[in-house]
Amino acid sequence: MMSIIRHHNYRSENGEIYCCLRNRVVKLDDEQLQRFCQGCGMFAGTMPHVLVSCDWDDIGGVSNPHVALDPWQEFKRNQIKQVPAEGSAALQRCS
Repeated sequence: MMSIIRHHNYRSENGEIYCCLRNRVVKLDDEQLQRFCQGCGMFAGTMPHVLVSCDWDDIGGVSNPHVALDPWQEFKRNQIKQVPAEGSAALQRCS
């Protein structure tokens, strides 16, 4: 069962975070915050240059809130898709 999870996506040493909207690892900079985060329905706040908080349906069995310290590990975790039984709605993570 999917539920809304608060994700605290911390900036890595390289300045990167995982972005569910874009489904990629991105630089956490002013451009990311202005062009993508500010208009995103999942955006739940920021500590500039430290982290971005986002809320989305997550089927990964993570805690709430979920702390993401490694953006590449978070990217890989969000690539897993579940294929439902015939006739039911598809479940998937960020795409």
